Amino acid sequence: MAKRILVVEDNDLNRKLFCDVLKSQGYAVEGVADGLLALDRAREFVPNLIIMDIQMPEVSGLDLIEQAKADATLRLIPVLAVTAYAGKGDEERIRDAGAEGYLAKPVSIGPFMAAVKGLVERAIA
Repeated sequence: MAKRILVVEDNDLNRKLFCDVLKSQGYAVEGVADGLLALDRAREFVPNLIIMDIQMPEVSGLDLIEQAKADATLRLIPVLAVTAYAGKGDEERIRDAGAEGYLAKPVSIGPFMAAVKGLVERAIA
């Protein structure tokens, strides 16, 4: 059975790119544009990995990561944070919120897939 990945990204082009690349590698993928719907969708879809944009309207990806890690159903799902903010201290703040992985945008496909594979392999089935 294909590993499932939830992509939470408000930018349509980025979300489509991430989803298309992941599907081409055999993953079952769901894309969510609205951060407010992300955790509900994660509970329904039960992904093996959540790819989380950090800067979104309505709700911060940091807040969503913290909420997911505090949720009994979602806490064990690894999170790969993807952000355009790659300033000093950002990675530490994102990891402190609970993200297991971190990539700065623009994302290259090689490092993106390496991070995805590493986190999916660690995930509980």
